Amino acid sequence: MNITTFAKRLCLLVPLIITPAAWAVEMMPSPPQLAAKAYVLMDANSGNVLVENNGDQRLPPASLTKLMTAYIATLEIRRGQIGENDPVTVSENAWRTGGSRMFIKVGTQVSVSDLLHGIIIQSGNDASVALSEHIAGSEDAFADMMNKTAGDLGMTNSHFMNPTGLPNPEHYSSAHDMSLLARAIIHEDPTHYAIYSQKEFFWNGIKQPNRNLLLWRDKTVDGLKTGHTDEAGYCMVSSAVRDGMRLIAVVFGTNSEAARAAETQKLLTYGFRFFETQTFYQKGTELAQAPVWKGTTHQVKAGLADDLTMTLPKGQLKKLAASMTMNPQLMAPIAKGDVIGKVEVKLDDKVVHSADLIALEPVEEGGIFRRVWDSIRLFFYGMFN
Repeated sequence: MNITTFAKRLCLLVPLIITPAAWAVEMMPSPPQLAAKAYVLMDANSGNVLVENNGDQRLPPASLTKLMTAYIATLEIRRGQIGENDPVTVSENAWRTGGSRMFIKVGTQVSVSDLLHGIIIQSGNDASVALSEHIAGSEDAFADMMNKTAGDLGMTNSHFMNPTGLPNPEHYSSAHDMSLLARAIIHEDPTHYAIYSQKEFFWNGIKQPNRNLLLWRDKTVDGLKTGHTDEAGYCMVSSAVRDGMRLIAVVFGTNSEAARAAETQKLLTYGFRFFETQTFYQKGTELAQAPVWKGTTHQVKAGLADDLTMTLPKGQLKKLAASMTMNPQLMAPIAKGDVIGKVEVKLDDKVVHSADLIALEPVEEGGIFRRVWDSIRLFFYGMFN
């Protein structure tokens, strides 16, 4: 497929998918101004930030911290380091932890799965400490794991000192970082993500509700987590899906439980009303074939390492145009996954997305005759081009 064909196919896909209403929307209002210290609205599929205010400001995250605690726990489960049914002995340190609680008892054993539910649904500080000690041996060691994981996820404005979110001057995060963490939770482990939609959890004779009020008010909302301290105010990370489009909304520092739900709802409503997302090509799909010199074959299949997904104001997708460029004079050997070119998607004259084209297959170095012959061809090619 040549560049022109790729561009035409990218543009022609859009009218077949978007609704007539989306074609008509050429203008959109300014995003809502929220009564919050910081906020971000992100499309979960493309990762595009649609709305943000003070998105990178370092702020106390309160119990939003437990998103990282739970994320690491599920990572350890998937890696086989811990099991869902493993018994965890509750230490006195965990039992004495103040703030919101699951009400586990010192010296008793609680399963990893129950602790995970207690962290996500009940926001139990005691459960968070117990599980962190089970995974890493101590809260301090677990905090090191949290910071390493934050670095891996690109959370450049986060630093964790504990698994609970209890106040500490060196414990902070940002609205943008929390949206990155929420996106990882949603995409990497759908099975455990389902816990975030549960409205209540019963433990030790006590039934506690999920503090995410939107789970009751908006049937499209299916997670994630709330947080509150006097220093942080009322915070929330939520996600919702409508017509196949998933958005993540993060608010920091509202003044009440009702306010954080209302302000979050404003973000979600705005995003679903005025934006649309489309995946044009999936990762691994062959988009073109690039010429290769000195290899066992003359061409290599080129594609994308990740889905080509775009989120734009409704009515703008039809204006996209794409182009491909290949690295000049590709030489074998080429390994699968090597970068061999680039795709650029433009809206008018502005590049709104770019991605590396990679080799979808390896190309081994050719024999001596092939290498000599291509060297001769390259010599004359260089003279006349």
